[in-house]
Amino acid sequence: MSERLSVLDLARAAESALDRNRARLDDLNVYPVPDGDTGTNMLLTVRAVREALEAGETAVAHAALLGARGNSGVILSQIIRGAVEGFEEDGSVATALRGGSDAAWAAVREPAEGTILTVIRALADEAEARRDEELPELLHALVEHGDAAVARTQDQLEVLRKAGVVDAGAAGLVEILRGISAYVSGEPLPEAAEAVPLAADAIHQEVSRYRYCSVFVVEGQDLDRAALERELEPLGDSLLVVGDATALKAHVHTDDPGSALRAGTAMGVIERVEIANMHLQSAQREERLSQPSSDDRRTAVVAVVTGEGNRRLFESMGATGIVDGGETMNPSTEDIVLAIERAQAPEAVLLANNDNVVLAARQAARLANVPVHVVPSRSLQAGLGAMLAYDPLADSETNAQAMEEASSGVAAGGVTVASRAVSVDGLQVERGAYLGLVGDEPVAGGTNFDTVAASVVDRLLAEPRDVLTLITGEDEPELGSLLARVAEQHPDLELEVHPGGQPHYPLLVSAE
Repeated sequence: MSERLSVLDLARAAESALDRNRARLDDLNVYPVPDGDTGTNMLLTVRAVREALEAGETAVAHAALLGARGNSGVILSQIIRGAVEGFEEDGSVATALRGGSDAAWAAVREPAEGTILTVIRALADEAEARRDEELPELLHALVEHGDAAVARTQDQLEVLRKAGVVDAGAAGLVEILRGISAYVSGEPLPEAAEAVPLAADAIHQEVSRYRYCSVFVVEGQDLDRAALERELEPLGDSLLVVGDATALKAHVHTDDPGSALRAGTAMGVIERVEIANMHLQSAQREERLSQPSSDDRRTAVVAVVTGEGNRRLFESMGATGIVDGGETMNPSTEDIVLAIERAQAPEAVLLANNDNVVLAARQAARLANVPVHVVPSRSLQAGLGAMLAYDPLADSETNAQAMEEASSGVAAGGVTVASRAVSVDGLQVERGAYLGLVGDEPVAGGTNFDTVAASVVDRLLAEPRDVLTLITGEDEPELGSLLARVAEQHPDLELEVHPGGQPHYPLLVSAE
């Protein structure tokens, strides 16, 4: 087995371990802010490494940097960078872990004990004390030592002690190590650890003083990390700027993401932008964790979704049944019925999320063994808007009425690639060019993504709106210049950017 394939298998094992424990890690997330996405962000960061390796890339640290999501993902990317550099020194686990620890501690401006930083340092210390052990035995011992170090975080950080939880990032790090240990030993990956019911203090947390978690990559030449830090520091907290002279990853909690993006565009080309409303995330986490158990829930939501990121968005808002719409958003009636049955609720609401799905959804509703009401939402964006009105304790008819009303208030658009030449009302778009849509209406076309996307956004913001949400597709476009323009022209508009992963549409847009 080649070295690259070995590293790939390690990445796959780490990804599998995180994937099994993602929901539990998200629930534990109360520090530095209770936005409930630590497990998701760590998973996406490791997934980016795995995908890069599968594509034949060998720069693991660079892949982790570009793919890092959120605060926990950026710190994890530095652990990976330091570990890779350490391993290249002498091929030992001890040097790799020490390199990961040193890089992570150096990246965080205000490091705190009782976090992932504490645990990576403890793992490095233990590995150095066990240098002579064989690799499988060493990794088993490190997992055991890591579990104990994670348990201690609850007493090391006041916010964790009050909430009665361990640090989510630290727990995620040990899950990565557990997956790697299982792979090296040739053992099956353990089942996900059982989630411990959270106390009220862990569910009800004070939100961040800042509203937006803003993350982006700046690419260019001779990039100055310290200079970007100086520009971003006055804008908020939880600031991380990592990388090198050709690529920097920035993370900051701020009320002014537009200024953060402008600081980045002044240095180079911005891509991989994410802007998340942490206040909304915290509220959704609290509502999700406060929801009745499946035994008490009267109505479940089943949604037809395409794209892994979109699946997570719907799940984070309370959807318990997800039907994979596939490339064409055309699931079978049987797939939908099975999802309704798996939801195990007395009643259900079914979100179609595409005109093509409505007929199959209504057939499934008739065949289901529980009352089901269909919300004929015409897009994923409308479906997400509908989720804001979901009440698990209400009956399906009441939910469907409220959710349909909420979805009708969402103006949706997107950018796709024209599969054939388009000629509508004087608009000429060649096959293979970008095509901008508002609803089903073509409004712009051309070879320049920014120009087409800006036309879509301008149409959606032609009347006053409060929130603009952008969801990137599996082919993620560069959004830096578009977002900087929107922030400048609409300074009071709330901006959100999420990775959706949907095919065919590099960008979905909604305005509310």
